[in-house]
Amino acid sequence: MKIDTKTIVTMTEANQNFSRVAKKADEYGVAIIFKNNRPKYQLIDLDREATERELTDDEKIDIIARQIIKEYKPAFLELAK
Repeated sequence: MKIDTKTIVTMTEANQNFSRVAKKADEYGVAIIFKNNRPKYQLIDLDREATERELTDDEKIDIIARQIIKEYKPAFLELAK
């Protein structure tokens, strides 16, 4: 995932001033909320995102595959032995 540095906000900022985070999402289409110096949440402007880009089938499969691998990683590691 490529992240534009202009869209990054901290969890503290999101908690204390959500309207500022929402304005970033309005301006850039997305705001990425970092927690413990890592991207954790993504706030998107649904009006803008829906009209600009829909996910392809391959992108949807990639997202689902990542979720499955993350959830069942211990089982996959055990099977790999």
